[in-house]
Amino acid sequence: MRQVWLNSILRHPWITIMLVLVLGIGAAAGGKNLYFRGDYKVFFEKEFPQLVAFEEMQRLFNKNDNVSIIVVPKEGTVFEPDMIAQIKELTDEAWQTPFSSRVDSITNYQHTWAEEDDLIVEDLILELDLIDDQSIERAKQVSTSEPNLVNRLVSADGKVAVVNITIQLPDQENNTLEVIEVTEFAKNLSEQFSEKYKSADFYHTGVILMNYSFATEGQKDMATLIPLMFLAIIVMLAILLRSVIGMLSTLVVIILTIAATMGVGGWLGYFLSTGTINVPIVVMTLAVADCVHLVASMQFAMRQGKSREEAVAFAMDLNLMPIFITSATTAIGFTTLMFSESPVLADFGELSAIGVMIAFALSVTILPALLRVLPMKVTVAPEHHGGMEKLGDWVVKHHKALLPITGAVMLGFAALVPQNELNDEATKYFDTSTDFRQSVDKQEELISGMSSINWALYSNEPNGIANPEFLQVVEDFSQWLRQQPEVDHVATISDTIKRLNKSMNADNEEFYRLPGDRELTAQYLLMYEMSLPYGLDLNNQLNIDKSSTQVVSTLQNLGSKEYVALEKRVLDWFAERAPQYRIAGSSPTLMFSHIGETNMDSMIVSMVAAMFLISLLLVFALRSVRLGVISLIPNIMPAAVGFGIWALISGEINLGLSIVVSMTLGIIVDDTVHFLSKYQRARNEGRDAEAAVRYAFSSVGRALVITTLVLCVGFSLLALSSFRMNADMGTATALIIFIALVVDFLFLPAFLLVADKRDTSAQAESNVNIQSHAAK
Repeated sequence: MRQVWLNSILRHPWITIMLVLVLGIGAAAGGKNLYFRGDYKVFFEKEFPQLVAFEEMQRLFNKNDNVSIIVVPKEGTVFEPDMIAQIKELTDEAWQTPFSSRVDSITNYQHTWAEEDDLIVEDLILELDLIDDQSIERAKQVSTSEPNLVNRLVSADGKVAVVNITIQLPDQENNTLEVIEVTEFAKNLSEQFSEKYKSADFYHTGVILMNYSFATEGQKDMATLIPLMFLAIIVMLAILLRSVIGMLSTLVVIILTIAATMGVGGWLGYFLSTGTINVPIVVMTLAVADCVHLVASMQFAMRQGKSREEAVAFAMDLNLMPIFITSATTAIGFTTLMFSESPVLADFGELSAIGVMIAFALSVTILPALLRVLPMKVTVAPEHHGGMEKLGDWVVKHHKALLPITGAVMLGFAALVPQNELNDEATKYFDTSTDFRQSVDKQEELISGMSSINWALYSNEPNGIANPEFLQVVEDFSQWLRQQPEVDHVATISDTIKRLNKSMNADNEEFYRLPGDRELTAQYLLMYEMSLPYGLDLNNQLNIDKSSTQVVSTLQNLGSKEYVALEKRVLDWFAERAPQYRIAGSSPTLMFSHIGETNMDSMIVSMVAAMFLISLLLVFALRSVRLGVISLIPNIMPAAVGFGIWALISGEINLGLSIVVSMTLGIIVDDTVHFLSKYQRARNEGRDAEAAVRYAFSSVGRALVITTLVLCVGFSLLALSSFRMNADMGTATALIIFIALVVDFLFLPAFLLVADKRDTSAQAESNVNIQSHAAK
């Protein structure tokens, strides 16, 4: 059947080309259904525990998606007449932000004080024309001493202020357009004030800005990296294949593969995100690998004097099974990413697996048809003895030394793997060249980190916030939280109640404490809420029936292990001090901290599954349990060596790197399969081990070098991404693929030579013993 199918392609190449083009265009039409999602929630399943807890908090309290405009005076502090006026005006204008529900700054902070028996609640800065030295001095005194303000909306030294805009996005799956609208409004507003006053610099952080960066940086990568990859492939193929026809035929396969893959993704309901924008680059590089083996084998045959048609037939006969096996193993590696706890990484694996198999189908249909009809020319040189042949001779000559040396080097680097540690820093997902990262770094430098964890405390009774016992727990917890080294600021309702108690007692500092009486606390809160203006109520701290409160801790920008450790200490504190009350912590920061750990656990399962399936497939394909077992070493060790080197380079494993082993396992098998299949072919033809190694180098060595270079360049281009998760994944993958080639060229042939010579010697000794026994 294989011969009939191959003959039909060679005899009817134009029909094959037209049929494949029609099918490819039909598949590509699904691309119209693709859309881009840039919010951080795409990284989490709907049932992810931290996301469930976070959404419960958002239902109980106001949503806390926000834009923070950081105002940094070029000279002096924010407590200057022109700066206070600028912040007041900016605060007022910020209410016009689309989907805004609240704006907080030092100027509209609801300051309280007593006037005889009355409680006065009003903006810290009332009107622009009322700004004078006295009002500024009062604003400075209050802002730098009030716990709800200092290190949240103003720095302790007064050199930076923050205008925080709370955003209520529509309750729908994809809010990318709304996020872009909000962000562009905030940035344009800041630009207007910068041009008007010319006295301050503006930076932008917050959850909305993070979502905006996910969306825009992802789309920027698509617009720059994919064209750059196309250019790199054209240049490399032209140089390495030394054939314009080979290069153009490969480009046809690449373009069709990308279009069909993304189209099929559209038909199946996938969407694009920062996690899936890499699919075209990954599919492109893997499609090149398939094509190069066929083109290089065809050139090899034509150098031996075969005609173009004979050379195509030879290349297909030689490579059909290896290309199928390598495509299948690569697809298996990507498919096992379905075990990932992050949906977009699972989508990345599934789309890449689809693309790999489409690339296989195109490389064994339209590619040989194109090579059959296009006039490729190769100079006949049967005794060609190039670089690969010389390398093969060198490896055969020195294999006894190469085996222990390469083995020791691999084991040495593998021993460094435990030095890596799982640690995700969500605020460092973006390169320092991006506006968002620069703003985050500036905020951390001048006032506080951007990361936060929201803690929901449940009293288990209506109006439980007035319960002195529960309120004391809130106060004790807030004070304990402030003492933790990771915490920059804590916003808590207990500070507001203490301030109200002081104000209702003639502003006597001795009464800056909790009232201790349920009815009194309830009255204070009622009076205060009735005095608050629209949009500045307590719904961001209390739920409707006042049975629960939210304590917000602003944290230093640290790694996932520090945040998870803080969460554990909090849970332990409550288990010991207040086991009668329930507490839940969540935020985007905590979600990303947990997804790295849970994803690593699932990727271990993925890796084991991939290894098992790939090993079975190799045993079946090579029809040899022995070669299947031998192949495990060059398939496992490159990842071990790569992560050993990574321990020296970085030592941190983030969400992107957690999928690299499963992903690369299927890719690096390609080199091993091609080398072993050629080696086995030579052995089956009666050649000894040394001749078989030389044949493998001669027939497939050049193709392996070209495919490795293409793959390394393709994945290395991801290092140019401003999204660190993609950049690290690309760098580590390229490193492992390169190591795999070195292992397959130095360790694998040396191992085969030693193992096969022992088997040959054992068989020869057995034959001598049999003959001797027969003679007796």
